[in-house]
Amino acid sequence: MHSVVQSVTDRIIARSQATRAKYLAALGEAKANGVHRSSLSCGNLAHGFAACSPADKNAIKAFNKANIGIVTAFNDMLSAHQPYEHYPQLLKDACHEVGSVAQVAAGVPAMCDGVTQGQPGMELSLLSREVIAMSTAVGLSHNMFDGALLLGICDKIVPGLLIGALSFGHLPMLFVPAGPMKSGIPNKEKARVRQKFAQGQVDRAALLEAESKSYHSAGTCTFYGTANSNQLMLEVMGLQLPGSSFVNPDDPLREALNKMAAKQVCRLTEMGTQYTPIGEVVNEKSVVNGIVALLATGGSTNLTMHIVAAARAAGIIVNWDDFSELSDAVPLLARVYPNGHADINHFHAAGGMAFLIKELLDAGLLHEDVLTVAGPGLRRYTQEPRLIDNELVWVEGPNESLDKEVLTAVASPFQANGGLKLLKGNLGRAVIKVSAVAESHRFVEAPAVVIDDQNKLEGLFKAGELDRDCVVVVKGQGPKANGMPELHKLTPILGSLQDKGFKVALLTDGRMSGASGKVPAAIHLTPEALDGGLIAKVENGDLIRVDANTGEVSLLVDEAVLASREVEKVDLRSTSFGMGRELFAALRSNLSSPETGARCTTTIDENY
Repeated sequence: MHSVVQSVTDRIIARSQATRAKYLAALGEAKANGVHRSSLSCGNLAHGFAACSPADKNAIKAFNKANIGIVTAFNDMLSAHQPYEHYPQLLKDACHEVGSVAQVAAGVPAMCDGVTQGQPGMELSLLSREVIAMSTAVGLSHNMFDGALLLGICDKIVPGLLIGALSFGHLPMLFVPAGPMKSGIPNKEKARVRQKFAQGQVDRAALLEAESKSYHSAGTCTFYGTANSNQLMLEVMGLQLPGSSFVNPDDPLREALNKMAAKQVCRLTEMGTQYTPIGEVVNEKSVVNGIVALLATGGSTNLTMHIVAAARAAGIIVNWDDFSELSDAVPLLARVYPNGHADINHFHAAGGMAFLIKELLDAGLLHEDVLTVAGPGLRRYTQEPRLIDNELVWVEGPNESLDKEVLTAVASPFQANGGLKLLKGNLGRAVIKVSAVAESHRFVEAPAVVIDDQNKLEGLFKAGELDRDCVVVVKGQGPKANGMPELHKLTPILGSLQDKGFKVALLTDGRMSGASGKVPAAIHLTPEALDGGLIAKVENGDLIRVDANTGEVSLLVDEAVLASREVEKVDLRSTSFGMGRELFAALRSNLSSPETGARCTTTIDENY
């Protein structure tokens, strides 16, 4: 093992000793000897199978066959989740083929950040993760199930499903992806049209035409944002079948993988031959594997919260120091938009997950000795699926990249580190993703332009007030303030300013997520303004330093001056009501800091 990867892993194991032991003890207590529904009364059980077919009723009553719960995030507004419409029946049929039964246990909400960007609904996005976790738990709480299939892909849905699943860690569970849409117009062209629209050089019709050619069919968006980062993380953590992440929805291989996922989870139950509960698949080593793969591919900054939150649900304590130390040791092996011009389909065609995992394993950057849903050992994931004579088989993946501009080897990385940095200074702690930021833009020291609403920047831009070096400070965007929305309305404006030759950066206690691109963005700043963070005292014209090279984020104002300033109160009136936001007040006020996962402390035991 690479010495840094081993050192960080050992530190996480030591830090988590008490909480992990508590989690595993709870897992052991929940484990049943035999079928779980045997503990139900006759009335309980009759309610549980009342709507089943006669054959399924008999199987459930017999207590000798596994019953698999399906938790689905289907809706047909989300392109990534639209293919899930017909999955339940297919999965049920596959379970029948191996003598088991399946029932839909729950449907969980699934919102699209792409639709809500810049809208009030975006302020429910992060909070939806907690709702999904709780909804998953409600669906599995009937004690009818011996395992589960989890149907989710996008931003908060996968983390929510995983957190909820880990509260039932004694059950085997397997994620079932649906795959990305096929490639549309090049991402570089989409970004170009967005910037031209921000500059007033093209109209809304041209912008909509470009966006429609990019997001054009069923399947996951093809850029390397949070949704595809989720899929990569799940596969490297051994939570879905090898090579299943990035197969297109209409590929015959997709259906074969879905059927195999259903059959495999039956084998992993206590009545099967390979009992493998999800609470044991997710351990300290698999969590580190997920972080390493994220860093090696320049994945979404959202995962700096979601991995932390999911790990804590399994009693594992991870922090940003772990991410930063690993990032310094893990080379960048992928260039996928916004870290390059290719999309996730190009990554998959270049060798994809099989090649990536092989390279990282061979370099000692991933732990091989882990449990996975495909069996013991991560080496199994260096294989990729094929349909040969209508039979699903796995073959060895490529030994070298098929497109070295998209995917490369450890011996010749795109850069020596993963590009995710921890920033520290008198402003607090923040993260910055620099894998897509040119070296010349990684240091910015400039006067602050302070706003408390991302929509206010457009007016300043159109008035020409931003035609200078500046650090745009957007405060009052933290978890407790307004649910920590993503701030992508800023991206075309800041990109335009940078293209004009100005030194610009973003500083915020809000988020930018997987679409963080060429503009340096110090995000997830903690403590947030509402918690008394120094960002609340920043005023227009204050000099701010954002240095991604040394890892510094500082407010360069004399301490005496800062002491004389009163903390500006965060105005929550415009973000507390409307679009359902008032319903989430209790959750919002109980969210923890981004570094501890932005978890709702009312729903997850603080000890975890």
